[in-house]
Amino acid sequence: MTQLRLLGTLFTITLSLLTPFSLVAQSPDTVLLSPIVVTATRYPIPAASAATTVTVLSGAALRAQGIATVADALRLVPGAAVVATGSFGGQTSLFLRGGESDYVKVLIDGVPQNQPGGFYDFASLGTEDVERIEVVRGPVSVLYGSDAVTGVVHVMTRAGGERANARIAFGAGSYGSEWGQASVAGGGTALRYAVNAARHTTDGIYAFNNGYRRDLIGARLQLHPDARTEASIVGRYTEGVFHFPTDFVGVPSDSDQNTSSRGPSLAFELRRTLSQRVTAHLSTAYHREVSRYDDGQDSPGDTSVFCCSHSRDVVRRLVLGARTDVHITAATILSGGIELERQRQDGTTLDTARHNNSAYVQALVGAGRSLSLTFGGRVDENQQFGRHATGRAGLAASLGGLTLARVSIGTGFKEPSFFENFASGFVVGNPDLRPEQSTSWEAGVSRTSLDGRRIVSITYFDQRFRNLIQYSPVPMGADSVNYVNVGSAVARGVELWAYVPVVGRITLSANYTLLQTRDPATGQRLQRRPNHTAGVRVAGHYAREGIIDVTARFTGTRDDQDFSTFPATPVVLPAYTVVDASLQYQVRWPNRMPGIRLTGRVANLFDARYEEVIRFRSPRRTIQVGGEVRVGR
Repeated sequence: MTQLRLLGTLFTITLSLLTPFSLVAQSPDTVLLSPIVVTATRYPIPAASAATTVTVLSGAALRAQGIATVADALRLVPGAAVVATGSFGGQTSLFLRGGESDYVKVLIDGVPQNQPGGFYDFASLGTEDVERIEVVRGPVSVLYGSDAVTGVVHVMTRAGGERANARIAFGAGSYGSEWGQASVAGGGTALRYAVNAARHTTDGIYAFNNGYRRDLIGARLQLHPDARTEASIVGRYTEGVFHFPTDFVGVPSDSDQNTSSRGPSLAFELRRTLSQRVTAHLSTAYHREVSRYDDGQDSPGDTSVFCCSHSRDVVRRLVLGARTDVHITAATILSGGIELERQRQDGTTLDTARHNNSAYVQALVGAGRSLSLTFGGRVDENQQFGRHATGRAGLAASLGGLTLARVSIGTGFKEPSFFENFASGFVVGNPDLRPEQSTSWEAGVSRTSLDGRRIVSITYFDQRFRNLIQYSPVPMGADSVNYVNVGSAVARGVELWAYVPVVGRITLSANYTLLQTRDPATGQRLQRRPNHTAGVRVAGHYAREGIIDVTARFTGTRDDQDFSTFPATPVVLPAYTVVDASLQYQVRWPNRMPGIRLTGRVANLFDARYEEVIRFRSPRRTIQVGGEVRVGR
């Protein structure tokens, strides 16, 4: 009842924001207000027809704000808590709606990026080639299998168009940061292409051994040999190298240790319209990542116990998929598909492999209509834990044209990691682990003003996690293993979002998330997940061709563990607020001269001191300036 009363109070407040304004906002926004979304159902539908909550971020708007990483972009999403371990390039995790950091499926052009078992480090994922980011909140395992427990983050890279264009961007900033980007794109009705390349380097926030570099080269080719056939090929190669002087408790103590990750991501999709009602899809997704850790001599003759440690591991994921969409009616689509996945890891840590075969079906009823329903089910046959089924159902209803209501319920799962299954030596894995599972539901209401430019929404969500895999330093059971399924957790809360014009060409967007998490075994809230997060963004035009943007982000207190003591000491990290400001100015030239855009950004404008992980300090005030030269449209 407490949650329902809170829900009603917050919705009343949001409705008051819809008091009529006489002016309509004209400034571009990071969040696309009325998008077509794909990730929620694997089929393009209006966001209003999606039964789950979806946020769509524009890559062009993010770059215009000077937001260089997807992690920083996700800080703008309701229900998302991003946690970075110190300096630029440090391990960066996403906690979505209070779930674990390995409960989010990460896709780039449809290719899974997670390590087998869910982990993904957002540190080296930049916005240089991003067209849009779709963030689906809630369980989506019915479509994407393992890891999609609390949501999916789908990064879609830029594609070519019918007009050729080229772009070069560059800049520099605090902490010795430098970056450069280049892209070309073009094509026609039969073929479109896009090529992107980027490099970003920085000296980092520590006085020594804190350099960071990330590189990207990628290309997309789209073919339309005839009116019924479409094919796309996407290839990306990324590399990130992070030097860090800190030990496991955040103390600078090492002059040359570093980690690196590199590898390709490849996607191929073929779509063929077989008839007016039937469309077939074939796809291949491949990701290979080489991860290294290197720590040489800190000084000549160094023979300390921490000297000269090296490791190298290679992880591969290959997914083959086939799907058929059948239009029963104009607004009813039945989809069915199969996926065959092979996972492998070899190197210093492990040498093992496993496979998973799955089949799924989904029905969209009333897509694009005032009442739309979504039903789906999936069965996975995993080599380790056997058969597992997931499902979901939901509806989206337009109430009077201006108010939209959503409700959905579903289940999700996450397979054990390779290490949890197969570790040997000081830590013994458990090959008999069951997948971690969830049951979640959400209900929400959004309302749009008569002019279509003011939107408010409120969503309540409730998630129950079970069979959580926990580590015990003392081997357990007859097999003396260190990992067992014993945990459970609860995460529930309210997400509030609003977008309104203020005056003239100034707009305001705001979000607030109330999150309650609990470990039933201890009664404590889950670590690194704040009870309160909020953000306010004000954007507006100036001098006709300029845009200024100010964003304030509040993060409430979080529980953490201080490992500088033994046993580790529970701590509560204090709340903090970070304000960022950016501006851009578009230089207009006559006679189709190259377009020039000048940009500036101040991150952490008021130089706040805070830690997202205990004893790992975050960057202070950071100033960046840059420019972009563009030829063509």
